[in-house]
Amino acid sequence: MPRVVSVYLPTWPTDRHRKMLGPQAPTAETPLVMVGREGGRRLIMAADAAALAAGLRVGMTAAKTQALVSNLLIEDLRPDEDRRELDRLALWFLGNYAPIVAVDPPDGIVIETTGADHLHGNETLMLTGMINRLRAMGFAARAAIADSRGASHALARYRADPFLVISEGGTPAAVLDLPIAALRLEAGLVASLRTLGFERIRELEATPRAPLALRFGPEIGRRLDQILCRAVEPIDPIRPSEVIEVRRAFAEPISAAETIARYVGKLVKAICGLLEERGLGVRRLDLLCHRVDSGVQVVRAGTAKPVRDVQRLTRLLCDRIDTIDPGFGIEILVLSASRAEPLDAVQSVSSLIEESVADVSGLVDVIANRGHRIYRIAAVESDVPERSFMLVPPLAEDDEVGWPMHWPRPSRLFLQPEPIQCIAPLPDHPPVRFTWRGIRHVVKRADGPERVFGEWWKRDKELVAVRDYFSVENAAGERFWIYRQGDGEHADSGSGSWFIQGMFG
Repeated sequence: MPRVVSVYLPTWPTDRHRKMLGPQAPTAETPLVMVGREGGRRLIMAADAAALAAGLRVGMTAAKTQALVSNLLIEDLRPDEDRRELDRLALWFLGNYAPIVAVDPPDGIVIETTGADHLHGNETLMLTGMINRLRAMGFAARAAIADSRGASHALARYRADPFLVISEGGTPAAVLDLPIAALRLEAGLVASLRTLGFERIRELEATPRAPLALRFGPEIGRRLDQILCRAVEPIDPIRPSEVIEVRRAFAEPISAAETIARYVGKLVKAICGLLEERGLGVRRLDLLCHRVDSGVQVVRAGTAKPVRDVQRLTRLLCDRIDTIDPGFGIEILVLSASRAEPLDAVQSVSSLIEESVADVSGLVDVIANRGHRIYRIAAVESDVPERSFMLVPPLAEDDEVGWPMHWPRPSRLFLQPEPIQCIAPLPDHPPVRFTWRGIRHVVKRADGPERVFGEWWKRDKELVAVRDYFSVENAAGERFWIYRQGDGEHADSGSGSWFIQGMFG
């Protein structure tokens, strides 16, 4: 069953306009509306969060809104520009998330993520990543994933806050209580159904189809089948003009895994030839399998660095052939390099005495394409231990920041320091015993204190804050890294509470 994501941009025109203005944009507290002409009247076509909070609504006349809100900013709606920018945003999703992406005008993106969500950990991580990256770009967004396009479209607009993941098979139950407006019916048709007393999809689903079709036509039944996963709604994906791709059409549909793998190898060899001509290596490779029933099965493979090795890329794709459902057969195979970067040939070893460097990128690619998240820990310039590291891609270049060596650091650092009950004789002396997670530890050896000051240039409240760290060892030989919040003498330097932040060994 396909998995479809719908991304809803509720204030898309206003968000895009603020982003376009850049530093000259008004603050988020200034209400902004976009107006357009409908006949001889100027009406609000879009409003941002501040305008909606001020009581303005889409459909109001521009003259009325100016009378209601004094500091209102009014701009002309530019639907053609909005559509072009929406297309560009869809291409961004194409390069970063899945090979089947389409615009859902006027304010949405639809993405079929079947076969691609494993590259982002899981569906929840994928949706949260989408929301966070869109917010960083200046766009408010909500997203939902379900088993059909109609369901994800409805859930993104009526239930997601800010995202919603519906498990496979749970889509029909999740949409029955949504309002009938979620069916993507015309406004006049929705108004007529409400006149008859219909408010929820459940009520329409329980009504015989024949009377509805006789009075309103087949549209209601079609939308119900789409949202309840009984009818296939194809997605017409957007394709960049400059993408490198090869395809193979078959006179007779194929379905055997061995046959698919054989032709995948041929397509990989062909696309690597095109990449070599342009001096490129692939970072994201998409295999689209077009079935005879108009369905599309997708396999996406990613690499940690640019690659055009035929054997490696063939293996990455063939490892996921078992996820392809050929149905009644596959009639077209399309292999697309949705993301490619410059790749120059280099000589691995230039002399007899030069040592070769082990290349682990192949292993990283295999593990990552099986759905595991791989990263490396890199140092960050910070005296505060929990801020002194960050997660980076596994093959990211080494930076010049090193780990502090003048004081030992534990091999296991907790994400958050945990409180402990501690007894220490004097402010500068190490503790004699402490209790952690209900277990009392008697300190036999200790080293410290190491004083760490707050980063006052980042946070004003850390101007006089300090921590005193001690490395302590109990009778069993276990070594802990603990600290006191404050210097033990001045109340404004810290509360005096004790915490454990890591363990040695």
